[in-house]
Amino acid sequence: MKRAIVIFISSVEEMENRGQKRMEVVGEPPADKRACNSQDFTSGASSVQAQQANGNTDADMDTSSSASPSSRSGGEQDREEEEEEDYGSCDSDDADPRRRVLQRYQRGRSTGDQLKLKSLVTRLSEENDPSLQLTGLTELCEVLSFCTEDSLSSVMADLLSRVLVKLAKHESNADIMLLAIRGITYLCDVYPRSVAFLVKHETVPALCQRLLTIEYLDVAEQCLQALEKISRDQPVACLNAGAIMAVLSYIDFFSTSIQRVAVSTVVNICRKLPSEPPSPVMDAVPVLCNLLQYEDRQLVESVAICLTKIADQVSQSPTMLDQLCSHGLIHQSTHLLNLNSRTTLSQPVYNGVIGLLRKLSSGSTLAFRTLYELNIGYRLKEIISTYDISHSVSSTQPLNACSNQVHEVLKLVIELLPASPVDDNQLALEKESFLVDQPNLLQQFGADMLPVMTQVLKSGASVYVSYGCLSAIHKLTCLSKSDDLVELLNNANISSVLAGILSRKDPHVVVVALQIAEVLLEKYRDAFLNSFIKEGVFFAIAALLTSDRGQQINPVSGFIQGSVPKEIVKCLCQSFEGSVSYSSQTCKVGNDSVYILATRIKESFFGPEVFDSQKGLTDVLQNLKNLSAELNDLVTVPVDTHVLHGERFFSIWNQIMERLNERESVSTFEFTESGVVKAVANYLSNGLYERKLSKGDPECDSLPLVGNRFEVFTRLLWSDGEATPSVLIQKLQNSLSSLENYPIVLSQLLKQRNCFAAIPNGRCISYPVLRVRFAKAEGETCLRDYSPNFVTVDPLCYLDAVGQCLWPQVNLKPLNSVEAKDQAIECQSSQLQSTSISCQGESSSHMEIDSPNASQLQGSQEEEDQDHLIDSGEENSSSSKEEDVRPRLLFRLEGLELDPSLTVYQAILSHKLKSENETTNNSKLSGHHTITYERAPQLAVSRENLFPLGSIDNDEHHPFLSYLFAHRLGLRHRVTSPPAYAILFLLKSLEGMNRFLFHLICHERINAFGEGRLESLDDLSVQVRPVPYAEFVSSKLTEKLEQQLRDSFAVSTCGLPPWFNDLMDSCPFLFSFEVKSKYFRLAAFGPQQVHNQPQHLGSSNVHGEGRSVTVSLPRKKFLACREKILESAAKMMELHGTQKVAVEVEYSEEVGTGLGPTLEFYTLVSRAFQNPDLGMWRSDPSSLAGKPMVPPSGLFPRPWSATSAAFPGVLQKFVLLGTVVAKALQDGRVLDIPFSKTFYKLILGQELSSFDIHFVDPELCKTLVELQALARRRKVISESQSDVRAAKSDLSFRGTKIEDLCLEFALPGYTDYVLSPQFANDMVNLDNLEEYVKAIVNATVCNGIQTQVEAFRSGFNKVFPIEHLKIFNEEELETLLCGERDLFNMNEVLDHIKFDHGYTSSSPPVQNLLEILHEFDKEQQRAFLQFVTGCPRLPPGGLASLSPKLTIVRKHGSDSSETDLPSVMTCANYLKLPPYSSKEKMKEKLIYAITEGQGSFHLS
Repeated sequence: MKRAIVIFISSVEEMENRGQKRMEVVGEPPADKRACNSQDFTSGASSVQAQQANGNTDADMDTSSSASPSSRSGGEQDREEEEEEDYGSCDSDDADPRRRVLQRYQRGRSTGDQLKLKSLVTRLSEENDPSLQLTGLTELCEVLSFCTEDSLSSVMADLLSRVLVKLAKHESNADIMLLAIRGITYLCDVYPRSVAFLVKHETVPALCQRLLTIEYLDVAEQCLQALEKISRDQPVACLNAGAIMAVLSYIDFFSTSIQRVAVSTVVNICRKLPSEPPSPVMDAVPVLCNLLQYEDRQLVESVAICLTKIADQVSQSPTMLDQLCSHGLIHQSTHLLNLNSRTTLSQPVYNGVIGLLRKLSSGSTLAFRTLYELNIGYRLKEIISTYDISHSVSSTQPLNACSNQVHEVLKLVIELLPASPVDDNQLALEKESFLVDQPNLLQQFGADMLPVMTQVLKSGASVYVSYGCLSAIHKLTCLSKSDDLVELLNNANISSVLAGILSRKDPHVVVVALQIAEVLLEKYRDAFLNSFIKEGVFFAIAALLTSDRGQQINPVSGFIQGSVPKEIVKCLCQSFEGSVSYSSQTCKVGNDSVYILATRIKESFFGPEVFDSQKGLTDVLQNLKNLSAELNDLVTVPVDTHVLHGERFFSIWNQIMERLNERESVSTFEFTESGVVKAVANYLSNGLYERKLSKGDPECDSLPLVGNRFEVFTRLLWSDGEATPSVLIQKLQNSLSSLENYPIVLSQLLKQRNCFAAIPNGRCISYPVLRVRFAKAEGETCLRDYSPNFVTVDPLCYLDAVGQCLWPQVNLKPLNSVEAKDQAIECQSSQLQSTSISCQGESSSHMEIDSPNASQLQGSQEEEDQDHLIDSGEENSSSSKEEDVRPRLLFRLEGLELDPSLTVYQAILSHKLKSENETTNNSKLSGHHTITYERAPQLAVSRENLFPLGSIDNDEHHPFLSYLFAHRLGLRHRVTSPPAYAILFLLKSLEGMNRFLFHLICHERINAFGEGRLESLDDLSVQVRPVPYAEFVSSKLTEKLEQQLRDSFAVSTCGLPPWFNDLMDSCPFLFSFEVKSKYFRLAAFGPQQVHNQPQHLGSSNVHGEGRSVTVSLPRKKFLACREKILESAAKMMELHGTQKVAVEVEYSEEVGTGLGPTLEFYTLVSRAFQNPDLGMWRSDPSSLAGKPMVPPSGLFPRPWSATSAAFPGVLQKFVLLGTVVAKALQDGRVLDIPFSKTFYKLILGQELSSFDIHFVDPELCKTLVELQALARRRKVISESQSDVRAAKSDLSFRGTKIEDLCLEFALPGYTDYVLSPQFANDMVNLDNLEEYVKAIVNATVCNGIQTQVEAFRSGFNKVFPIEHLKIFNEEELETLLCGERDLFNMNEVLDHIKFDHGYTSSSPPVQNLLEILHEFDKEQQRAFLQFVTGCPRLPPGGLASLSPKLTIVRKHGSDSSETDLPSVMTCANYLKLPPYSSKEKMKEKLIYAITEGQGSFHLS
């Protein structure tokens, strides 16, 4: 049975539709639904133009093939497909000759048209016979519909205008009127300058008269078309002629498409309203307000724009604003703000409606009162709530849309909270009087807004948003007279919020926070005094008094922590005022404002005893300080007293947790100030968490002790499930949010432009340069002066590269072969610079710094080696350096040393952020800088591994400790914020314990069994309940990275602040999967893919929805053979695997191409790799020969001996698999291959232990754990020097001696694999039991699969470096590669499916379809997805991320729809569903289609 496609060929009559919008036809798909091959394009001029328009794009497409086309049986399933409209015709090679023919034809025709027009004008001017006039107008319209602008002149346009206007006023013949007005419309189209002549001959009054005395509907429609054209260029003339009321008077008589034309005319007029009071416009307000109730989105958006422009015009007239409100504008506008409204507005219009309400409430008491009575606070709460979760939603809105929306909401909120009236402001007095008379309305408004605004403040909001929220809270506290406000503020924990705000650097937000604190203490001192002490508000005030007085206030400009709306203001003081032009342009926050206000609060509300270091402490804080001191003392106890350590730590920790779980909660301030975090981190790591470890250090000998302490700590935390660790994690997250002050640097004002950077390589760049003067440091005698002038420096080159460039010119001591060395340095510098710049089309800059034995941290100078290995993604990229190119120059800015591991831009930025407030002045950053240089101290550089692997090779703690210490935290965190450093380490420790929970508990029980604390092997059974991964995500840091990634300059130049890379490398668990995915795409592929969603890269956005793409990848076509799918995959990877191109697949003997066939290709390749005959994976007893393997635990490599004849072929398959996986990631495709969790760990480069076998073969792991326990007990008995012979009798495996098990020294299931030549012919006994277990573990997860994993990674690295994946955990990596496991969430499915062309969400067939999908089992849902999209799994983010959006339309086929089958266009995710009479019939046909409709793409 065929999955059929109906090819719609639209016949468009040019003369009838010129200048009109095409009306939708029920059942017809969008106009861009065209066939996938050129044979189905219509012939004629339109076809030529289509090919002309698409010829260039198609010329860029390469087509390659893996096999010659082969014939296929006619009974196979036909699948419809469409090619993306970017491709156009596949036969467009001759587009250029056709273009030239068309141009010659048009030049010749222009001359003929001019002669025809002259003749027609003469005839129409002289002719009075209506029939002959009608004939002449018909010919004139035909000529105008096909001629070009070259065929007309101003003189001819003037003559035509006079004639057409005269005929349009014909009173007796409707056909003459219609054709004359149509001719006016065509004339405006073909010659826009003719509009001035039409106005001169009074066309507009004539058209308006026809509309006001409507007699013929078709004439009126043509009048609307003509007026819309004229209003574009002559809006004032249209306004004066009364065009607004003319087009709106009878608007309900017209169809939706004509209504849109009418309202477009009003929009054109409103965009150019004159400055005087527009009384004609006010007459139209009732009609426009009524139109807001319509359901057509385009119509409502146009009306909203009109009303916004009208409100702008009358904003200074309270009377006219009241008149606007009297027509129901407030009610209709608030209805549009409803998130569940039937009419969904675009983001700019939605923001405009919020701004409209602000303008109305600003100047109208009626609007102010109406908004309160309509409970506007509830609506605004819903809107602003989306800001807090914006980082976890796959939003399809433009960049910064969410932020601008919040800005508008905050402006409205502040406008609804009037300040104290000054200068007898009557409007302000009326507003305040209303709130005094209606306190319940203000209370309800506060109850809605306070919680959500405090939540936004906690979530890492920008300075701009924070200032707006604080200003609103300040106004609310000043206005409120009710004690209910106290409860609201306490529930929102306002004390903790203020304590966090007071630690920020920008004085504007600090001043507002102090003002809030002062008001609360004045009004409700008894309610807030204790909480201010407990949450650290008073300590923060004390810190302000001891800091430098009178910080320099910088205006908001250029680089700001947060996004700024279009109307850039000079200072935050004016950012939320109703009209900046009427306010003072000077900053209202003086240099001493913070100090003066803090002093006043201190002197007014508490005495000196509160600030005493001891008397000001709460009991909880004092108790926690004592416990921290005890824990610190415990570290000094000798290590050999192990039992004492365990018991004492157990006692101290229990007391800490009792405090944390008490009814009187421990505040964030108390938790951080007590030192508990640092004490716990210090004890668990035995002081190593602050140390830089090197191989051979004496401290490394204590690593086994550290492992034991973490083992005990894990048992304590998880003794009662995940509740206790969840409490600790939440406390640590709150503490991190309050202490961290990582800057966000956005650069809205910087524009892309071509510049020349003299340093380091003298090359043109596409972004601004920095001007720097390099001066020799005072006292430096070994170097010469460079230049007294300022030079241009590439801001994205590393300081290392700058130093290498300057060294030959400032060095006084030439070295041997200096030219050769300098050439090598220049080469490396060029390579370094090339990689830095390549972020604009290749890999990123500092994100690609890779250390061979350590992490990718961009740490401080004392932390990191100075030789960074730049991996450009090629197989032979520089992985080692033959020469020592350690920095020879040390750079300083204003006396402070600059980190050579950073770019020049980052180094200057970091320096500025240390000394400035949160708002860094653009002129200071992009202006002139003087950097001093001196000779760098030649310190020995350690190239040893940071983690001494060899010291604990045989220790089962090794993978956990390797995870914990190999990726150390950047020491810059320890220097800048010691408490935050300790919190990060403890969070990383908890996340590692959660990740290795099964390993740690198993190992602890094995030791317990070995030491006799457990008697039975059954006690070794482990059931773990790890903490949900989402609890480790910091919403504040995630939001900060989201804000940074929204900055186009930072993304395009990879100029992210260094702390992002530090944390992403060492603590990636702090960020959500969504933001890590964006960071990954930026780091691995450059900025062109940072905003792309999976599957979008090769998709033309057919419905105009989905996220906008910054730059699309070039595309290439590939011809694949279904019968040889792996061979096709190998050929495709050979041709295109290493290229940054998106490959699209078509199949032999099939005409379909595009997204659908490409996704199915990756699905087929995924299943081919699961073939057990390939010998790649551990065997699955349940799998059938030749069928894809789907083991319960997932696919994991089977052990192979290097001497096996089949081994080379297996390695080639793993290389190909790695390349396919990487290419799928690069192109945004989804795979359908179920790797095991343990294999994902290998992909991520993690080390495995015996306990990882649990996620490969649970039964084998259980047996190995029990054998390990027996071996451990035997070892303990031997070391205790007890009666070994007597003890051996107890060392039995479930009642059977080890020797009686008759175990051969062979690998279970793979007898051809040699475990150990030493014991090849031996049987397993107690003496070699430990070696037997180690050998099995080694074969299963180490040496037996190591070569296969290396082959996979080598194939992956051909596409891009696999190191970029390390920021994900195993579950996230599976989602990234294979999409979502849960296919349909039926509660959300309606939100993410589009219904069109005859169907709505309430149509009976649609309801039946949704019920059927809900009833489908998982395999049927997978088959349905593959039928519609080409892939059986949804992309990351689920149905919401599917792009184009899944669309369901009504299928019009034969007379009897009962016999038709559903059909699809997979490129558009477009399902055409016949209107079956019953649910049962639909289910029958749908199941038949999705099961039989697989295997080919054809047109029919």
